[in-house]
Amino acid sequence: MTCLKNQFDEDSEIDAEPPYPVSCNVQNVERLNMKAFSNGDFYVGDFKEALPHGKGKYTWSDGTVYEGDWEGGEMTGKGVLLWPSGEKYNGNISGGCLHGSGTLTSTNGSLYKGQWRMNIQHGYGRMKYSNSDVYEGEWKDGEPEGNGRYFWNNRNKYTGNWKCGKMHGRGVMEWGNGDQYNGCWLNGFKHGSGIYQYADGGYYFGTWTRGLKDGKGVFYPAGSISLGYDNGPKRGLSQCSLLNLEERAVKTRSVERSFSEKISVSGVLRSSSRISHKNSESSSHSDSAREFVCHNSSGTFSLGSDDGQSVAQENTAIVYEREYIQGVMIKERVRDYTELSQKAEKKTKRYDKETEKIPCFGIFKGKNSYYLMLNLQLGIRYTVGKITPVPKREVRIADFGDRARITMFFPRRGSHFTPPHKSIDFYWKDYCPMVFRNLREMFKLDAAEYMMSICGYDGLTQISSPGKSGSIFYLSQDDKFMIKTLKKSELKVLLRMLPKYYNHVKAYENTLITKIFGVHQITLPGRRKVRFVVMGNMFCTELRIHRRYDLKGSTHGRCTDKEKIHENTTLKDLDLSYEFHMDKSLQKFLFHQIAVDCNFLKSQQIIDYSLLLGLHFRPTEQLNGLLEPPNIESSPADQGLTTEGEVLFPSKGLLLVAHEPSSVNTEPGPHIRGRPLRAFSLGDREVDVLVPGTGRLQVQLGVNMPAQAIQKLSRDEADSAEVELFEVYDVVIYMGIIDILQEYNVKKKAEHAYKAVKFDPLSISLAEPELYAQRFIDFLQKKVFPEQP
Repeated sequence: MTCLKNQFDEDSEIDAEPPYPVSCNVQNVERLNMKAFSNGDFYVGDFKEALPHGKGKYTWSDGTVYEGDWEGGEMTGKGVLLWPSGEKYNGNISGGCLHGSGTLTSTNGSLYKGQWRMNIQHGYGRMKYSNSDVYEGEWKDGEPEGNGRYFWNNRNKYTGNWKCGKMHGRGVMEWGNGDQYNGCWLNGFKHGSGIYQYADGGYYFGTWTRGLKDGKGVFYPAGSISLGYDNGPKRGLSQCSLLNLEERAVKTRSVERSFSEKISVSGVLRSSSRISHKNSESSSHSDSAREFVCHNSSGTFSLGSDDGQSVAQENTAIVYEREYIQGVMIKERVRDYTELSQKAEKKTKRYDKETEKIPCFGIFKGKNSYYLMLNLQLGIRYTVGKITPVPKREVRIADFGDRARITMFFPRRGSHFTPPHKSIDFYWKDYCPMVFRNLREMFKLDAAEYMMSICGYDGLTQISSPGKSGSIFYLSQDDKFMIKTLKKSELKVLLRMLPKYYNHVKAYENTLITKIFGVHQITLPGRRKVRFVVMGNMFCTELRIHRRYDLKGSTHGRCTDKEKIHENTTLKDLDLSYEFHMDKSLQKFLFHQIAVDCNFLKSQQIIDYSLLLGLHFRPTEQLNGLLEPPNIESSPADQGLTTEGEVLFPSKGLLLVAHEPSSVNTEPGPHIRGRPLRAFSLGDREVDVLVPGTGRLQVQLGVNMPAQAIQKLSRDEADSAEVELFEVYDVVIYMGIIDILQEYNVKKKAEHAYKAVKFDPLSISLAEPELYAQRFIDFLQKKVFPEQP
């Protein structure tokens, strides 16, 4: 508004009768007058010291009019703004900006009534759009964000969380046909765990990825469960969290609604084009597929019509366990509802018993679990904040070992060095701070990002242990970092091998060995000590990991009880029913690095390590028949396309393309390794992988590696209770070498001697380092990633 004040100072004053009626009831007002300006603007109203103050009306040369309160030459208070286009604002204004409560009426018929901040909707408000859609709820920076409800003119309704104008978080979608989805959303798509209730009373409990069923789930036909939350949805959600259940192939159709009209007002007093509108897509939801694979009474699969998934059932206690990959059903198993309920209850009881046996579990019960998480966050924030400002230098011998540490006492009331906190008193110990500071910089990890990921307000997520070690795992709120408890013996091994580990990861940027970012110890009241190691999460990706495997190359005890398997179960060697074929150059790079890493571990007398393998499956072109609607003249929306042309149903699997740094995210992360890889199939050029429906990903060693998974039909698949529908898939592979802290010491030698008498020495996991490394490499080369004929 400075320019407006200057305009009043510079232009000559013209006294005249005001052409518009203006009320004047302000104290200390010098005069009521009209002032005209050389650019054609004029003002009629109250003045104070040659500036508008009180009530007044300002008319711009382009026809924009403001009438209302003024203060010191600025529009401040309540008033009405009218633009030449016909748009009108009535409400609070501050400093020349729409600020406070107000109503904006647009020429297209939309109406917003609610809170504003600096010309943008911000706070609680209600928007009625020109097509009669209505959103009421919280706004942030001109878009729905927070809690809110959206009503479409076709009777669809969504109630839940929003982010950046899209359904994001927990929410309930109700369609006009009676279907309902209650679960997680991401950028306007069903994404994560949820319950889909069909109008006929059927339920599906499972998980979704970008609007498509993706993973395992259970479908309950109409009448098989009650609508009561004691036996219905609540039980289903619990089961969903344990088993990650999933359902059948579907088509998606976008719901075309403009629910976000971002209003920006810049230079309100300078231009008549004050407000611009920005429209964005509202949501998409899954309708019933025109064709799907159903299981008939004879135990065979056939194609049948799907009317809201209501299947005539003589026995309403029959339910279907199903598994999907990107909307394509690949498995189905018929189960009895009573049997499934008993199975879920047994799982819960078994989990409770197993957790009671975990050595550190007593420390993690109740409030102590919360206190431990707070202690960890406080200690890491203090340590990183203390070491980061230290000038960078090369590490020295004195920076290694258990004597290179920072020790600090954190009293609850605070001290000169530590802040007050809501946890219990504890002692904090940070090992080799300079070494890990250099490692984080070597991995191109920003200190502020590291602290925000682990120490942010969202806290850490405790997850169950995938192994027998009894370790407790925490996952950072952004999934980038994994924090694991260590035994005292493991801490000693780590500190002993840390100098060699440092040199190894420095020399080999593509190493598959776990990235380690910090080692800490918390001493609780009663002198109980809990040790932690912070590592990169190898499965930090926007793609869903459908299978996880822990591969050692041994066979004794290396299988998982089927009754204990759920979505996040880490399977073992004998559970792997696939072999993977990849580009010749990618395979060569992979085994060169595996050999280098195994030689390093062998030199440190390390055994019992494993390859952690994560698989994201994609349907291949041969599965497209299930996706094609019978009507070849159907519209693009019926064929899985949004209005913007995004393919929701992949038309093909994966595609290798030449690497383009400008087209992919090359930002370093906790699991990113080295440079892009070169592919033989593309003339030995660096490559990216195109993932339909997701985008372009940079291919690196152990990260975003494309391959083809071939189903190994080694077991009898004739059992109609569970059938694998397809044998070949495109996959994106994530992998790394984990559990590198088991030393081949005297105790392990004695254990090996004992087990070698009872079992085949080559089948047991325990072996001396050289044999272990060779067996590990041979297993991966022959059974997991064999050369193509």
